[in-house]
Amino acid sequence: MTLCIRSQKRNLPWAARISQVRTLWVEKEPEKTLSAEPSARRGIPDATVARLPEYLRALTGLAERGITSVSSEELATAAGVRSAKLRKDLSHLGSYGVRGVGYEVDHLAYQISRELGLTQDWPVAIVGMGNLGHALAAYSGFATRGFRVVALLDQDPALHGQEIAGIAVQPMDALDSLVNDEGLAIGVIATPAASAQGVCDQLVKAGVRSILNFAPCVLVVPEGVDVRKVDLSTELQILAFHEQRKALAAQGALDVAAVVSR
Repeated sequence: MTLCIRSQKRNLPWAARISQVRTLWVEKEPEKTLSAEPSARRGIPDATVARLPEYLRALTGLAERGITSVSSEELATAAGVRSAKLRKDLSHLGSYGVRGVGYEVDHLAYQISRELGLTQDWPVAIVGMGNLGHALAAYSGFATRGFRVVALLDQDPALHGQEIAGIAVQPMDALDSLVNDEGLAIGVIATPAASAQGVCDQLVKAGVRSILNFAPCVLVVPEGVDVRKVDLSTELQILAFHEQRKALAAQGALDVAAVVSR
């Protein structure tokens, strides 16, 4: 029996797709599903956790191309890492590869999804309905990766009731009910920097313990609250640094060539 996440499964919510893979795998190889649950494993390095989504992205791409098994070298190339690092990272999850054969694509995708907590849908609220907030609200990748946008929030009364991607914008006062009724788990801050800390404080006060921050500032949060920062300007500055290095290296090579040719 071939297991793969593709064709009719592509448009399913991520949790549903992964659930189907798990069901098929249990039927095929029940003894291989007895590895420890994520809660039973400890000590996975943060650097490894940061690379797991890249492995999952690569596996999903392979599955959509109809590839059912992959070697560590091929998967490492698809994910943009060294094969030794990939094998070490995956060793923290358990032994899912077969020497000389490699990894079953769908099974490994399920195991990584389970480790990342993507075998269920996570309710998300996006705060700040400017240009970036609009773009994030319309981003289809949330739903296909296990994240369900349940609310769009903004402090501007003029935006309340306006629909973006089929969801009505609500006031910040709705936070408490979203946490209680929708199980809101993750808050995405897409506001200007000046407003971000205040929005963060409101999210934390309402009970949100995981925050993705797109505002160009550092947020101060109490212990037990996780914040991930996405700073596009910083990434562009890093690219500018590398571009400058390449330009200087090229100019140096031209100068050397000019001297040699004299």
